[in-house]
Amino acid sequence: MWVVVGLGNPGDEYADTRHNAGVMLVERLARAWGVEPRGRLFKSRTALARRGGEDIFLVLPKTYMNRSGTAVRAVLAGKGVGPDRLVVVTDDLDIPLGEIRVRKAGGPGTHKGMISVAAEVGSEAFPRVRIGIGPCPASRDAADFVLEPFKRNERADLGRGLDQAAEALEMVLDGEIERAMTRFNKRVAPGL
Repeated sequence: MWVVVGLGNPGDEYADTRHNAGVMLVERLARAWGVEPRGRLFKSRTALARRGGEDIFLVLPKTYMNRSGTAVRAVLAGKGVGPDRLVVVTDDLDIPLGEIRVRKAGGPGTHKGMISVAAEVGSEAFPRVRIGIGPCPASRDAADFVLEPFKRNERADLGRGLDQAAEALEMVLDGEIERAMTRFNKRVAPGL
């Protein structure tokens, strides 16, 4: 079994905000796999999907971003799954809108949701797919920026990023994380 967690904030007021890019992806995958996350199991909305003969437990924490780790810890304990079978999908302010990055493991950086997950799980050794929502204008406070809805003229770039993230996540679930990293972690040199 894989556990796929989309980080974000619960409630309609946050549904279309930048900080909910991870939730958007998991909801998109749930629709594609014919399931609907519901309920309050493990302090989350959850759904069990079958993909290629394997169970995928989709999780959307209801604990708010900064306390996401409490829900993730509860899921892993309740399902008897280790961090190596956890994939966290989240937004990333340092990645341009429309781009993604895939990592096998590593520190949480300054992302409070990832800090919470790493602390509660007791490990940084889990794959993650980061969806670009940046850059934040220099004149803006990052905390306010991430809680804003995407603008109409950003929707195409958001869609492209979600498409790439879905493809990358499928590769991770297929055991092809190296291939996903090679494909999606390319950086363009400045001025090109």
